[in-house]
Amino acid sequence: MSEDFVDVPLKDLKLSNWLVEQCKQIGYKSPTPIQYHCIPRILNDEDIIGCAKTGSGKTAAFALPIIQKLSEDPYGIFALILTPTRELAYQIADQFRILAKPINIKDCVITGGIEMTEQAIQLSEKPHVVISTPGRLADHIESGTNFSLSKIQMLVLDEADRLLEDNFGDQLQTIFNILPKKRQTLLFSATITDTIKKLQELSTKKPFIFDAQSDKATVDQLEQFYLLSPSKVKDAYLFHLLKEFAASHPKSSVIVFTNTCRNCQLLALMARKFDMPCVEIHSLMKQRLRIASLSQFKSSQVKILFATDVASRGLDIPTVDLVINENVPFVPKEYIHRVGRTARAGRGGKAITIVTQYDIPLMHKIENKINLSLKEYKLNEKDILKILTEVSVTRSEAEIKLDEEDFGEKEKINKRKMLLLEGIDVEKLDKERKMKKKKQKRSDEKNLIVEKTS
Repeated sequence: MSEDFVDVPLKDLKLSNWLVEQCKQIGYKSPTPIQYHCIPRILNDEDIIGCAKTGSGKTAAFALPIIQKLSEDPYGIFALILTPTRELAYQIADQFRILAKPINIKDCVITGGIEMTEQAIQLSEKPHVVISTPGRLADHIESGTNFSLSKIQMLVLDEADRLLEDNFGDQLQTIFNILPKKRQTLLFSATITDTIKKLQELSTKKPFIFDAQSDKATVDQLEQFYLLSPSKVKDAYLFHLLKEFAASHPKSSVIVFTNTCRNCQLLALMARKFDMPCVEIHSLMKQRLRIASLSQFKSSQVKILFATDVASRGLDIPTVDLVINENVPFVPKEYIHRVGRTARAGRGGKAITIVTQYDIPLMHKIENKINLSLKEYKLNEKDILKILTEVSVTRSEAEIKLDEEDFGEKEKINKRKMLLLEGIDVEKLDKERKMKKKKQKRSDEKNLIVEKTS
């Protein structure tokens, strides 16, 4: 057994001949370890907790057995798949449509950003598979949309660690309250967290656990680098890196991750000024624009995607050969998910994280988590000096444009209104946030001094 694939034919997983043939047509020849261990057990009605690195074929591990069971007994809403992000919901739906093409299953994607009435009509038509984010499905349940989940046979939590540990608790409870007790439950994640372990202990029906244990949290085919940059000229380093990569890899695509919606929009505006065709994805965009951006990037109409962490999980785009972290993620787990957008399913890839003088302690946390020391990536600093002024001016112009458009103001006002309705002192909260930021900055500077003297 290799790390990436198991040397057995797909038919050995107890899949039907027509499904094996469909897999061959789209390029699946051998199963990955998580598919090899989980598919036969899912077909045998067992509950599953599956954990494997990003890019290891987790979606097909639950999609194939669901499709096979559905082909044998098609009726009503058969399976519910919950996932934390809209982009991942649409990608899972695409996988189902491709794999189940010979039997024409009906799927329904339920996420925010789309009219609820349109979704209510789709739900009332009893699709075979519902793929949803928890928030919007809970909204439909609470608003009395005419559909029933009382007879579903299978429940899947994809990216279960995030679903169970982020702020989805109340929404999940609303959904679980109307699900049948007798059902098959499948949890898939890149990491088995304490919450997932606790869930396993509480379960009356003991699930099969597949945990692809490894010393490293990232795949061997992924080359990982850090690029040292002074914080004030980070943009110049980023755009020089993008230009250099585009020149040497004209057919490859790049994802640039950043930490805020504003910075994501800002970097995309700057890239267009530098004649770098690109798209962006962040949570302040309307859903139709997010779908359009992803579609353009997937079809290689544009080669650069700027994104926040809404795109860090599950997305599988074969042409992505480079991931750039414009900021160092505060949580090491998010680093693992970001860089997992490349070097998927046995392919190679490269990840470069731009590290400023304030990020060194965070970078060490990440290296400890992934059990790997990143190599230094170097650029020609003379070339960067040539573009410093141009980049600085372009950023200022982009900032002015965003301010003129009142970027993000509507969302800020709505958030403040919600806090006021909940009886929270907004002014006090703002002061506390400012104090926290100052304290964090002092802590970063202190850590930097310790790093330099040690």
